[in-house]
Amino acid sequence: MTPLAWSPRQRGPLGLYLHIPFCRQRCHYCSFNTGPYRPAAMDRFLAALLREIDLVGEAEWAGDVAIGTVFFGGGTPSLLEADELETILDRLRKRLAVAPAAEVSVECNPESLSRDKAEGYRLAGVNRLSLGVQSLDDDLLARLGRLHSSQEAGRAFEAARAAGFDNVSVDLMYGLPDLDLARWERTVREILAWSPEHLSAYALTLDEGSRWAGEGVAGLADEETVTAQYWALARLAREAGYEHYEISNYARPGFRSRHNQVYWRAEEYLAFGPGACGFLGDVRYGNVKPVERYCALLEAGHLPLGSHEVLTPAQRTAEKVILGLRLSDGVPLAGLEDRRPLIDTWQSLGLLEVAGDRCRLTEAGFLLSDSLFVELLPAHS
Repeated sequence: MTPLAWSPRQRGPLGLYLHIPFCRQRCHYCSFNTGPYRPAAMDRFLAALLREIDLVGEAEWAGDVAIGTVFFGGGTPSLLEADELETILDRLRKRLAVAPAAEVSVECNPESLSRDKAEGYRLAGVNRLSLGVQSLDDDLLARLGRLHSSQEAGRAFEAARAAGFDNVSVDLMYGLPDLDLARWERTVREILAWSPEHLSAYALTLDEGSRWAGEGVAGLADEETVTAQYWALARLAREAGYEHYEISNYARPGFRSRHNQVYWRAEEYLAFGPGACGFLGDVRYGNVKPVERYCALLEAGHLPLGSHEVLTPAQRTAEKVILGLRLSDGVPLAGLEDRRPLIDTWQSLGLLEVAGDRCRLTEAGFLLSDSLFVELLPAHS
């Protein structure tokens, strides 16, 4: 047996991520670690996942830490039946100290979420759902490779509400092929009319490993269109009372994603499942990606670790600054004193603002954040 060798630096709440690797169909833009859903493969995976939880629970430090957030990502976690998800959460509670008030989130695809399943999830201890809508345009949904319609997306949101969920997030994508500004604004207005507690919106990227990255896709939006859609979203969300608290995320007061803030604040988190990545102490680690290999290692009594990296103090500092600037809270100005000329330039361009001893990116800075972070890297690497 091989308990996790690295120990967390903190004894406060850790985040915990579980990767459910199966999908009924892979979306054309997706580059995540996923595989085709088959009941037999799911059964074997679940047995392996429970074994991984057991092994990590044998670490010397496991009884000394609390779990503050649990996030089921994928893949399509909502392929899990309620009793399967309950079994996972029960094992986590048995092996690790999951805080009574922990945020427990599950990513759900609309076509695989019914009221009965949502009720089962809530009774198992889930208190937050993240609904992968992406678009309310049926032609675009089909083009993306999604399996749901706009009507099914609305029904899934209603099912979550009927099941008693008062913390529901919706995911959208902009910059999609042939998506004009008017259609995007109609989608945003309709989603905001649902009144979700949280909204995530990401610009399309063609990442290596996705079908569209390999084969190409016609009708991609130009930079001007993507920029206009970003500003329209920011304006409409603000008018509806949402806080733009992270580059791609908006929330009603009190409903920021607690789990994702673990990442953005460079805090520590455990990871379970094939391809899942964790961070403990100064070590970033990742599990093996192939589901077959993941299961075989655990069946042999070994943790499925595939890689790890020990971060230097300089790398830790750089990550804290760059990740912190993703948040509207910003970062301490003292951490950027060595880049004062750069900070002054950004401030003069309206990309950053300084308030007291902290600095933060503006809405315009959020939009250009990728290029701004590249400018920061030479001093923090």
